[in-house]
Amino acid sequence: MFKGEKPEQVLQIDPSNELRFTGPFTSAVTSYITLKNPSEKKVCYKIKTTAPKQYCVRPNSGTLDPMSSVEIAVSLQPQQGDFPSSENYKHKFMVQTMFAPDGDYDSDQLWKEITPDKLMDSKLKCVFSSGSEVPANQDCVKEAPVQEKKVTKSNKVSSVKSSIKVGTQAENELARAAAEVKTLREEESTLRQENLALKEEVLRLRKATREAREQSGDSAIGGGSANAQTLANMENNRVYLILGIFAVLFGILLGKFLL
Repeated sequence: MFKGEKPEQVLQIDPSNELRFTGPFTSAVTSYITLKNPSEKKVCYKIKTTAPKQYCVRPNSGTLDPMSSVEIAVSLQPQQGDFPSSENYKHKFMVQTMFAPDGDYDSDQLWKEITPDKLMDSKLKCVFSSGSEVPANQDCVKEAPVQEKKVTKSNKVSSVKSSIKVGTQAENELARAAAEVKTLREEESTLRQENLALKEEVLRLRKATREAREQSGDSAIGGGSANAQTLANMENNRVYLILGIFAVLFGILLGKFLL
């Protein structure tokens, strides 16, 4: 590696180039970044953005053990209009990483003392799309071919009214489906954020258990391990519950489309 050249990113980042947010944008919209550590060393990471007041990132920093991964929730704050302004398209995110040192260390102090030539950077640009976009062939109603060459005026009027009625029903069904999709997305986002919060609490308790084990000796090992195992079981139950709820909601929505 040449002098002044940054090392290559060690983490696998998904998505790797673009962070997509799907509207409507009148309420908070959440997108996700997955970080995976394929190396045999611990890696410290930090998420930065050019517009910190517009986004909520959770967690925005941490440490990845070897062969482990973490999901980052990035929430865009509600916008005033139906679509973000042109300034939002200039927003970018940066994933900064570095190898963690052996033994105990202070993360805050470590980030302050690290030199730029030891940091690994990856940038993602923000992309926005509307959730109400509809393919062109869905808002048209095709009329059956007319077999008779001579059609009276009253038949023409009746045909137009029928087409308008069918088109209105299709638009209403589409609007209800879009509303249900929006509700499902919001519920999925809420559940995933709760899951992330639970994971953070498990990690915090595990860290506290390790510290208590070092200070108190073998007497604190049993209790700390039991608490960590209990929280792990709670986390697993929560994940199964989330998957079950989402499957039921998706089945209901799919059933409505089929009917």
